[in-house]
Amino acid sequence: MSELDANYAKAYGQRAGFGKRPALLLIDFVQAYFDPSCDLFADVEDTLASALRVREAAHTAGIPVVLTNVVYHPQAIDGGRFFEKAKPLSCFLAGNPMGGWPEGLEPKDDELVISKQYPSAFFGTSLASTLTALGIDNVILTGLTTSGCVRASCVDAMSHGFITTVVRDAVGDRHEKPHEANLFDMDAKYADVVSEDEIIEFLGSI
Repeated sequence: MSELDANYAKAYGQRAGFGKRPALLLIDFVQAYFDPSCDLFADVEDTLASALRVREAAHTAGIPVVLTNVVYHPQAIDGGRFFEKAKPLSCFLAGNPMGGWPEGLEPKDDELVISKQYPSAFFGTSLASTLTALGIDNVILTGLTTSGCVRASCVDAMSHGFITTVVRDAVGDRHEKPHEANLFDMDAKYADVVSEDEIIEFLGSI
């Protein structure tokens, strides 16, 4: 155990386990992250492949599946300070193909799509109310990016009272260091970070 791990183990790192009524979130898997011509390209094809396998397991288990994307008014009047700060968000102006779904992730008829303007899937959306109405107690997170919208959604999921699970293999970032640092922090304080195999095993037990 490293010195850092030993230090954190004194205060953090407790396991929350899984809930009884989970839902799966696929956060911002949109074309911008898969097109090398886009400033947001992140080389995360393996991440999407993992998320698609988890999605299939979720449907087999019969649990709710929610996809999120980022969509702005064509004149960005709903973008706020986030749009001002993060220049590449112009990729997500309504109608831009970079905001479209990558091949294999087109929403299914029984999946909910939540469009947002800020990092968290919960901020300014109906997601928390919808999950609560469905009786959900456990939110399983996959998506992009680990250091951005996944982390923001993780903190908000926990803050809304949901047991929060992050699937390591099914979240991704454009750089390894922020990816690993944020996984470490989420696992320590806000969620259980688990592997694809672990989450599929859990979903198979429902």
